[in-house]
Amino acid sequence: MTDAEDRKPQSDEARMAFTPPAGVEVGDSESETTSEFALPKGLDVPQQPPADREGSAFSTPRGYAAEDTLPGFTPPDGIPQISLTKDVPWQDRMRTMLRMPVAERPAPERPHKAEEEGPAVPRVLDLTLRIGELLLAGGEGAEDVEAAMFAVCRSYGLDRCEPSVTFTLLSISYQPSLVDDPVSAARTVRRRGTDYTRLAAVYQLVDDLSDAETHISLEEAYRRLAEIRRNRHPYPTWVLTAASGLLAGAASVLVGGGLLVFVAAAVGAMLGDRLAWLAAGRGLPEFYQFTVAAMPPAAVGVALTLSHADVKASAVITGGLFALLPGRALVAGVQDGLTGFYITASARLLEVMYFFVGIVTGVLVVLYFGVNFGAKLNPDAALHISERPYWQIAASMLLSLTFAVLLQQERSTVLAVTLNGGVAWVVYGAMHYAGELSPVASTAVAAGLVGLFGQLMARYRFASALPYTTAAIGPLLPGSATYFGLLSIAQNEVDAGLVSLATAASLAMAIAIGVNLGSEISRLFLRIGSPEKRRSAKRTRGF
Repeated sequence: MTDAEDRKPQSDEARMAFTPPAGVEVGDSESETTSEFALPKGLDVPQQPPADREGSAFSTPRGYAAEDTLPGFTPPDGIPQISLTKDVPWQDRMRTMLRMPVAERPAPERPHKAEEEGPAVPRVLDLTLRIGELLLAGGEGAEDVEAAMFAVCRSYGLDRCEPSVTFTLLSISYQPSLVDDPVSAARTVRRRGTDYTRLAAVYQLVDDLSDAETHISLEEAYRRLAEIRRNRHPYPTWVLTAASGLLAGAASVLVGGGLLVFVAAAVGAMLGDRLAWLAAGRGLPEFYQFTVAAMPPAAVGVALTLSHADVKASAVITGGLFALLPGRALVAGVQDGLTGFYITASARLLEVMYFFVGIVTGVLVVLYFGVNFGAKLNPDAALHISERPYWQIAASMLLSLTFAVLLQQERSTVLAVTLNGGVAWVVYGAMHYAGELSPVASTAVAAGLVGLFGQLMARYRFASALPYTTAAIGPLLPGSATYFGLLSIAQNEVDAGLVSLATAASLAMAIAIGVNLGSEISRLFLRIGSPEKRRSAKRTRGF
């Protein structure tokens, strides 16, 4: 090459960044362009057998033997010594570890099975998703569902798993080690049903799986899960219909109704329940089920007003609304929002809004026609609710009892939730009627006690807190504020109606936040274990 050729500007191909410098030998294979991802020469990396490399995530978990499990890496400040004592409920232990980084979680306890090899990973993940599906469909909070799923995986030696819960989708991912392929599985929750007996049975299964002294194989767990799915509801349909009528009658007594009002509210609620069952049998969405269920109680109240009967029609309609207000979904939605599951919380609160709009539509249609036909419905009746402490306490306990039946609770929990509902109304009445405090503040305090007692009972029995809290908040639901707001709107008093509906929304939020706060207070002061466990459970403050 001449000096003139050396001074010529080189082409773009000659100046490419991927062109090797002069004197460096280049192979002919095309894999040289991927050298960034290749291992350096001289680095000795242990290789797995070729037969074991393909699909290694689906093989038996290596960490099934706790004594052979090694941490992925050692943090700079060492691996913390975390004491998770056996007398702590599995919900708290699993929730604590879920909030920790994967590398800092303590090694799993000795597995239940005595064999050297555990069950296949896909089957464990499938069992985990099926259990999570039953819990989420039963109305359990997203955080408790994740804790249960993590407990099931950990009981079979899968400590490197990450469950994820949204409103309709459950997913879980497991990675045996940093060099093995991960495996993921998902399941969609399409049907929801309220059956707290089934919920309690699932909790018992998870509790037995989490207990190191209880040896449950994967086949036995599948068999018990199938039995839980096949179990019939503890109460027949006619008992549920009668319970909805008694609930509405008890609610009408709470707002000042008498014997005739009790009977009228019960009849209207039972008719609405039958119409809702008919709509469900025809495959109509729940929005229309709530709409048709709200019409008969309102129609009975309007009919009594048009007949000039000496009854309190507002109490009849209010009692019918108590049986329809979605208190369970509201509490679960607010709880998910307060615990950081914002997507699930938004979906649940949106569901509550749709149900409420359905109720509003059904009642407004009846009230509109009633007002046009000359029914004298008085919105000011909300200011003249008579105080009858003994009758109201008895009615609140009957309301909680019938609410528990509608939720398909176990018979052993009905008495406890009935007493809890009576205590809630006593606290509310003492603060609001005797102490003349704000109804929102009184409701929040009463709901906080409901959540506290419910969490204590759940810890005592190592079960879910929902059966002890959901029915007990029934007497606190804002049925009267909802009705009088709708009545004002039907009479073209929109401003007054919106104020009353805003009060109903404030009472509903006070119930949900109070229940969650009571539960968190019980967890705060009843923790058992070392301070390190409390440190590992801390959350961020938004930054």
